[in-house]
Amino acid sequence: MTGKILAMVTLLSSLAAGIGIYYLQVYAFYEEIPASGHGDVQLTNIVTGAPEPVLADDFQAIDADSSPIRYRACFTTSMSIPMLTETYEPYEGAAPRNAPGWFECFDAEALGAEIEAGTALVFTGQRNLEFGIDRVVAITNDGRGYVWHEINECGDKAYDGSPLGEDCPSRDEES
Repeated sequence: MTGKILAMVTLLSSLAAGIGIYYLQVYAFYEEIPASGHGDVQLTNIVTGAPEPVLADDFQAIDADSSPIRYRACFTTSMSIPMLTETYEPYEGAAPRNAPGWFECFDAEALGAEIEAGTALVFTGQRNLEFGIDRVVAITNDGRGYVWHEINECGDKAYDGSPLGEDCPSRDEES
């Protein structure tokens, strides 16, 4: 009888822990970011090298303090792809990160397929938003936009313990 009770307690504890971990990963740390109306989406200008606000409607975003790469956003824009490519800095090698299933506007798999097919282009939002983290923005041919954070080369080096090199900013510098 004692063995059955211990087995049941172990099973229920495991189930509760699993549910708790799932909730913490998918829901607990995220918060919705309200649209401010100006500067919600920024792209880095090719000429100045500085981020500047772009036209963005229907802005939705989530973020979490628990990780610098949990930011996701969706928006629409009336800016044309030719104008964007002539004005703003492209971002090479970006791959969208999955968002929680409840944040329905951000489908990383579909967006990745559009980037690969060339129907979405990725631009630099802001380099070193915080040390080792870049904000990137993808915009599709039909004006849908997506924002997420990428770990850049300096971040990769810092996290794996490699020497940073001279082209990486100091950890104390803020962009």
